Amino acid sequence: MSRVRKLAVAGAASASVLALAIAPASAATTTIHSGSQTGPLYSGGVVATNLGNVSVVTSLSNATCTSAIQNGTINSDGTALNVTSASFTGCTSSLGTVTVTAQNLPWTGGSVVYAPVSGGRDGTITVAHYTVGATVFGLSCVYSGTLTGDGFNPNNSHRPDTSVAQAQAKITNGTVSKLSGSALCPGTATVTAAFKLVGSGGQQLWAAS
Repeated sequence: MSRVRKLAVAGAASASVLALAIAPASAATTTIHSGSQTGPLYSGGVVATNLGNVSVVTSLSNATCTSAIQNGTINSDGTALNVTSASFTGCTSSLGTVTVTAQNLPWTGGSVVYAPVSGGRDGTITVAHYTVGATVFGLSCVYSGTLTGDGFNPNNSHRPDTSVAQAQAKITNGTVSKLSGSALCPGTATVTAAFKLVGSGGQQLWAAS
């Protein structure tokens, strides 16, 4: 074998070894349980209730809602997190009282992924097709996008509200884009919120692999 060919074969072998070395590890599976992290698998309804105010910030105004409740469903493998209803009350802004309404329900295609970080979250939670309209002083704006935040099991000491022993989620400065509305509506808005998550019958929910 010629020296050039030997070098080419050796180079190809080295590249193959390097590719195997840097290939990402297989992603851990996700399972949703009720009662404990080793409890029975759970598929079914999920109720998300805000912990503290929900904040929506645009270049035009800052708004907060004191109450936000979302109902939906999830599969036991963390897929198909779908929001079927959502309500927002007690909403005010720097421009005055705001009426906030959920639109284009259901919001389908969300997920929970178990991806623990030492000293932090237990996973991520994604709400896809999140779409809300806001009206203040006759000015109406509709924003839509995908919100992704940190998820926490009921025993995680880093969860947003340690006085509540339930699964929780925290979204910080999630960006949604203007879908429709007045020309005065800013192009984007950021959403910050924390929620507790329970099963439709009040079950404590846990994420695991």
